[in-house]
Amino acid sequence: MDHLQTEARNPASSNLDELTPLQLVQLMNAEDARVVPAVATQAEAIAKAIEVIATRLRHGGRLVYIGAGTSGRLGVLDASECPPTFNAPPDMVVGLIAGGPTALVRAVEGAEDHPEYAVQDLSAIKLTANDVLVGIATSGRTPYVLAAVDYARQVGAFTIGLSCNPDSEIAARVDLAITPVVGPEVLSGSTRLKAGTATKLVLNMLSTGAMVQLGKTYGNLMVDLRATNQKLRHRTNRIVREVTGLDVHTADVLLERCNRELKTALVCHLAGVSPEEARERLRQANGRVRSAVMISGKNGSHHTQNGYHLRSASHEEFFLGIDGGGTQTVALLATRTRDGYMKLLGRGESGPSNRQVVGTPAALAALDEAIDRAFSAAGKVRRCVRTAFLGLAGAGRPDDQEVIRDWADRVKLAETVEVIEDAALLLAAGTPRGWGVAVVAGTGSMAYARTADGRTARSGGWGPLLGDEGSGYAVALAGLRAAARAADGRATATPLTERLLAALGLARPEQLVGFVYRGADRATIAALAPQILTVADAGDPTALRIVQEAAHELAATTVAAAQKLNLGNAFPLALAGGLMISCPSYRERFLTALTEHGINPCPITLVTEPAEGAVRLALEKAAAAI
Repeated sequence: MDHLQTEARNPASSNLDELTPLQLVQLMNAEDARVVPAVATQAEAIAKAIEVIATRLRHGGRLVYIGAGTSGRLGVLDASECPPTFNAPPDMVVGLIAGGPTALVRAVEGAEDHPEYAVQDLSAIKLTANDVLVGIATSGRTPYVLAAVDYARQVGAFTIGLSCNPDSEIAARVDLAITPVVGPEVLSGSTRLKAGTATKLVLNMLSTGAMVQLGKTYGNLMVDLRATNQKLRHRTNRIVREVTGLDVHTADVLLERCNRELKTALVCHLAGVSPEEARERLRQANGRVRSAVMISGKNGSHHTQNGYHLRSASHEEFFLGIDGGGTQTVALLATRTRDGYMKLLGRGESGPSNRQVVGTPAALAALDEAIDRAFSAAGKVRRCVRTAFLGLAGAGRPDDQEVIRDWADRVKLAETVEVIEDAALLLAAGTPRGWGVAVVAGTGSMAYARTADGRTARSGGWGPLLGDEGSGYAVALAGLRAAARAADGRATATPLTERLLAALGLARPEQLVGFVYRGADRATIAALAPQILTVADAGDPTALRIVQEAAHELAATTVAAAQKLNLGNAFPLALAGGLMISCPSYRERFLTALTEHGINPCPITLVTEPAEGAVRLALEKAAAAI
């Protein structure tokens, strides 16, 4: 076991017993922050698992979790939550733990070392080739779990191995391996910490994703339930009202007409069909409300778009503007006033939607979530909009844009969909006529230029290894390197060292190694940039040099983009990104560096909501089509 990462000592917590409670909390929080990125690396494998599980469940199979200790308890917990959450049959998702039910509340020592117990437990539930077995073993070598996956493969069940160590034994013995590597624990070997958190996150995705595929939800509403008590009667009525816009009394009448069957009531109303036809549509659609509503009726017409009520053309037109990046996704829902101006209705926010960073499934899910939240914030039922403009990081190439258009077409997002790179939104939001130069300094950096006649050019944006000079990541990394040199005695001492250690809850410079190399992603490192700026503003020569060099590099990037299009020395300038917006001193140094290049931009605008540019483009597109 000496080679297992989960058993190794974590350098960041080597003095754990010397920390104050606050330092302990900050350290554990910093370590826990590495769990989500680790799980994100397994997105494709988790998505594949969801597809297999849903298919097996749809054909009468079961999802079986099996593990020992914390791993087994988490599996049993997830299984026990499925019946009340999704109205799933009690035996659809099964959780088994080494040592039996007693091990849920009290450790049964040695149970995990008996492979024959696993065979007995799986034989007792009559595991078959229709089932999916998820073997959960943080170490990837638990005898009880390894025997379980071996037995499952013998009977023909699909096997999934969930562990937190690379190149684990279980990964080589299953059909599909899911391996979020979270690194050493704060408390050495205590895998109930980061490894347990990663396991819980993955199990959440597996069961929830499979149930969604089975039609247990409509949008983000739990609709596979029957009103068997007063609480559920109120819940079904509320869900009907949220989806249809009906009042309490009318919703109750609809439910009574449909024998209190929530799914039947939704399809009945949204598709405009009888309860009998609604039930038949649900049967044809494998219980999925969205698909059942979209089935063509006798006249061949569809009554909804994207599974939400589609109102007649006489209602107000909606427009969507989306700004999607590597940190977050923002969707704005708007309409147009009678005099042609934009009126924002709702704002929705979700996680990153850069496909190059998080993968296609996660990116599309983030887009869908942000859109749902924008409609919800506006108090509107989601439906197909007139025009949608999506400015997305990582979508500069035609092939990438085509993936997004295909998705938008599948979900009936809008009558007209445009996909562009995210930097173009800044000019639409921050310049008078949509031309000039947009400069981004956040986690990364780049400059995007556009002429009045539509020609474009860019500079920078090469990523952390090849470029991103002047970005938050570059500034923070330079500060960390300066602290390391000072600790070695290769450079003069700098207040940067103390400032960075305090921000990270660390006691010694040597602990920076653990922070940087054991899971800190670009955004986490970039978040330290304001610390360097604060020290620079206080007059520290080392920090001041770092910030000045970054500002001049970013100015050079800006000049390069402008020169490619011969924009001259005076053009509109739109500034965006966390470092540029939230750090005035850095912004001033950047603008000063521009003047040293002979550039005097006018006007200069700070863009805090790039998605507004997307909405403006959507409105302009619709107006041009009239």
